[in-house]
Amino acid sequence: MAFSKKLKELREGKGLSQEELALKLNIPRSSITHYENSDDRLPRKSRLLEIADFFNVSVDFLLSDSKEEIQLSKKEERDIARDLERTLEQLDNSEDALMFDGEPIDDDTKELIRMSLEKSMRMAKKMAKQKFTPNKYKK
Repeated sequence: MAFSKKLKELREGKGLSQEELALKLNIPRSSITHYENSDDRLPRKSRLLEIADFFNVSVDFLLSDSKEEIQLSKKEERDIARDLERTLEQLDNSEDALMFDGEPIDDDTKELIRMSLEKSMRMAKKMAKQKFTPNKYKK
C-alpha cells in the first residue's frame, strides 16, 4: 500500500479531516492533500518523522508496501510497562541520580525520558517480532 493511501487511512482512522491533521502537524493543508493524492510525492524526512510520531507508527510502516503495522500482544505490552518501570526506578534510586549541568533533572525532563524509553522499547519489540516471526504465522 502506498504512502498516500496509508496516510489517508490513518487520518480517517483518527476521525480527522485534512484541515485538522494539518493543524495538529503544523503544516499547510495543501501538503496533506498533495501527500494523499499523489503516489510519487513524499514528505521530507523530518516531516515523515512527525507524521509517524503523531500516528504512533514507524516511518518504515509508512513507506513500506506492508498493509499492517505489527501489533504487540497484551503480554508484550505488560512486559514493556514492567521493564519501563524497573528502568525508571533504577534511574531514580541510583546514587548518581539523573543530572543535567550538575542539577537534578526536573519532572518534565523525566517524562520526556520515560516517553523516549517507552517508544524505543516498543520499536525494539516490533522489530524483533517482525524479524523472528516465522512466515507461516504471518498473515
